[in-house]
Amino acid sequence: MTDEKITPKIFMNKVLGGTALGIIIGLISNAVLSGILKLFGDNVFAVTLTQVAVIFQLGTPLIIGTLIAHQFGFKPLTMMVTGAAAFIGSGVIKFNAEANAYVGAGTGDIINTMLTASIAVLLILWIKDSFGSVAIVLTPIVVGCGAGLIGVFLLPYVTFITTGIGSIINTFTELQPILMSILISCSFAFLIISPISTVAIGVAIQLNAVSAGAAAMGVAATTLVLVINSWKINKSGVTIAIALGAMKMMMPNLFRKPIILLPCFFTAIISAIPVALFSVSGTPASAGFGLVGIVGPLASIDAGLNVLVAVIVWFVVPAAASLLGQFLFEKVFKLYDRKDVFEFLG
Repeated sequence: MTDEKITPKIFMNKVLGGTALGIIIGLISNAVLSGILKLFGDNVFAVTLTQVAVIFQLGTPLIIGTLIAHQFGFKPLTMMVTGAAAFIGSGVIKFNAEANAYVGAGTGDIINTMLTASIAVLLILWIKDSFGSVAIVLTPIVVGCGAGLIGVFLLPYVTFITTGIGSIINTFTELQPILMSILISCSFAFLIISPISTVAIGVAIQLNAVSAGAAAMGVAATTLVLVINSWKINKSGVTIAIALGAMKMMMPNLFRKPIILLPCFFTAIISAIPVALFSVSGTPASAGFGLVGIVGPLASIDAGLNVLVAVIVWFVVPAAASLLGQFLFEKVFKLYDRKDVFEFLG
């Protein structure tokens, strides 16, 4: 266990860090495979692999809780107890009285997963070595079941708040589809190169339908802006890493050269318009991935979008907007030098 002084800011950063990585690990398999495997119909291997990916996804809260504990330098016992408590508090597994069985679905409530894991961490930091030789017996009972029980009691209230936020956003996209798509797209265009996880936000507030499509498009827009502007500026390894999903590599650039957001927002605004016009939809899981693993495009095609339209909306429009933004802001208006803004600072 780490001996560093833990301030509220450090505590929150550790929780967010573990959550962000845990969500990506837990969701990426099913997010990528589900759309592809549907093309194989009832093929036994494809169906079985789909089921495996779904079961893997059910473990997302456990992965998150364990990685949060890892951030605090916990030992194996306390790491797994924290993970188990988060798994319980997430609500991913619930008892179904009619079936007289425990039933799992989705990923649970990510916010409550974080809260439950945080409670478990605080208990462990408070207890320290007080249990002595009986720690292996008391820690799972007191911390695992104790924090898990608190999480179960909190779950209905936290879920009500998070789903309410998502419902409001989703309703707004129905009332003002173009405006709200632009706002959501720009928000996620910024978040993807900030310390905040777009995947965590999308799942936490349950973005779906056009809201999820707009969020994923914002991520896609920033990805293409970074790739196009990085191509001749950075080493090929940096550009390829960004294209594969490592957009957060550019966080230092964001803090030192915030003007990097100008072409990102420009591309996100233009790219969000066809999202509203063609009702490009997604899921909470696809909202924060964008083009990574082609998750965003596959989710929209799965929701009924024509494949040709999907190619135009997801690749042609944002790529063209990125090139136009590069020309306008660098060549015409001379607002920045590409090398100064997009050179990798990590």
